[in-house]
Amino acid sequence: MAVKKTERVSARVSAPVYETLSQAAKLTGATLNQFIVQSALGKAQAVIEHEQIINMTMRDASAFFEAIENPPAPNNKLKDAMKKYRESFSDAENRST
Repeated sequence: MAVKKTERVSARVSAPVYETLSQAAKLTGATLNQFIVQSALGKAQAVIEHEQIINMTMRDASAFFEAIENPPAPNNKLKDAMKKYRESFSDAENRST
């Protein structure tokens, strides 16, 4: 039988915060620990989702896809950077052989 590994999370809170959390837990039929874990997990998932999704207006999305589908020609700075990169990459390969 596989044993699930668990981690401990603890927090010190003021008496009013403790009372509020306890009351909310009782109202939902959960233990205080279950309520805190469920609430924190829900908030954590919402934060992660919010940070992984890019919201754009239709105008912004159109400009974004236009730039991807029809990129502008590289300017001189980009050409110089590409040349320096290729030279440094080539130099590194030559040193390793």
